[in-house]
Amino acid sequence: MKKNLVALITHFCVISGLLISFGALSLVDLSSNEEQSKFTGELEKNVTIRVLENDTAKETGYLKELLDAFNEAYKDYGIEAKDANMDQYTDLETGGPYGYGPDVLYQANDAIMKYVSGRHILPLPIEELECYEHTSSKAFDAYKYKMNDQTYYFGVPVNIQQPLLFYRKDLLPSDWKEKWDKDNNDVPDMVEYWSSLYSYSKEIVDNSSRQKFGYMKSLNDGYFASGYFFSYGGYVFGGEDENDVYDIGFSKNDSYLGGRIIRQLASVMNLECTEDTITRNSYSRLAQGTYFATMTTPDVYSLFIKELTNQYIKEGLSKEEASNKAKENLIVKDVPLLPKSGDLLDQEGPTIKMKVMGGVNGYAISSYTKAPNASLEFVKFATSYSMIKKRAQMLSISPSREDVSKEEGGLNDMIYENLNNGDIYVMPSVRELAQVWTPLQTFCAQLADDVLNNKGKFETDESIKDGLKNVDQQIYDAIHTLNS
Repeated sequence: MKKNLVALITHFCVISGLLISFGALSLVDLSSNEEQSKFTGELEKNVTIRVLENDTAKETGYLKELLDAFNEAYKDYGIEAKDANMDQYTDLETGGPYGYGPDVLYQANDAIMKYVSGRHILPLPIEELECYEHTSSKAFDAYKYKMNDQTYYFGVPVNIQQPLLFYRKDLLPSDWKEKWDKDNNDVPDMVEYWSSLYSYSKEIVDNSSRQKFGYMKSLNDGYFASGYFFSYGGYVFGGEDENDVYDIGFSKNDSYLGGRIIRQLASVMNLECTEDTITRNSYSRLAQGTYFATMTTPDVYSLFIKELTNQYIKEGLSKEEASNKAKENLIVKDVPLLPKSGDLLDQEGPTIKMKVMGGVNGYAISSYTKAPNASLEFVKFATSYSMIKKRAQMLSISPSREDVSKEEGGLNDMIYENLNNGDIYVMPSVRELAQVWTPLQTFCAQLADDVLNNKGKFETDESIKDGLKNVDQQIYDAIHTLNS
């Protein structure tokens, strides 16, 4: 019995070793494997390409327009692209090997790049794409993977994501010009400076007995909350490419000041900021006037407009009048400036630009597709000037194509420059990022809960520093210990 058990264990270890070796070999051999020769330029004919897009593209009708236009252009080849009819977060790693995944998928850079190590997506000949010369190199860098002194790209950028401030212009106080424009630049202080937004939010909360609020955001959302730590020197992973998963930096430099900011913001909110309620309800509550402002990404602009339009219709306006009023009163701008001191009570001191967590959404091609050349042709078509421009107009995305970005102007141009200037911390394109969110979000929720329930656990700078060191350790353990 014992001999059989030993033999079984030995056999298992040998097989496991072979599998591990094969996995390592397949990754190292990327430059010479057959994936590099799949793009011959010769289109497969009479094939169907399944395209996985996000829900917003479907709801706005953009995906239908894209598919219809592509199918018309390639009907002579018998190539048809259709909606994959899958959840936007479908895991290619799980379904792809069994033929259930899409041929082309549109997701954020961190979601796409997690498929690289398992060879679930194809390295792409990006120089062949029309968009290549017109797209920010920093956007393409989000899909870059280096190996054996070779650089490969596994995605094609479409749009840049960064948090922005959304607010209701018609909810500004009538005397804001006299009382809330200290620098006389015709920009309300409460949307220009975090310290003023905090002060204005406190005024709204105090005057409404906490029935209405100023700035509201789920502070447990690590994607948005991380910017407060980045702005004072924190980071996710270190190293030249910011992908060194042995160097975790939420506690580094003066990042604890970001923890202070989160506690102060929580004090003018309610316990909903410790979980996801505010995120889910922000569209309707901003429309109802319960919230003055929130922070989110530009691609959901149309959802705010829809809710605000419906609210104005309920108040008696026609559909056209309501739509026009909604577009006039919903203002989107870059996030406010932070006090250099890390104290929102500091109204007069110097300020710094907030460095925010961002990302780059784009297209990738599944390694399991039977039509790689037709799939690449679809990606070329979808990232062309005309389709990116249409996507920007219909979905309010910020294009990664410089020509479209500059033509659309306004926030698009600003976001493009923020990326190139390094004011957007692009989510690391490594699988280990998945281990970051739970420790970080738990800590941010604890900071908010601490002040709202008067627990006093994180009242001192040292206690916040210790909390962040614990976050770093938990992330390190999840990556290197628990998964070993």
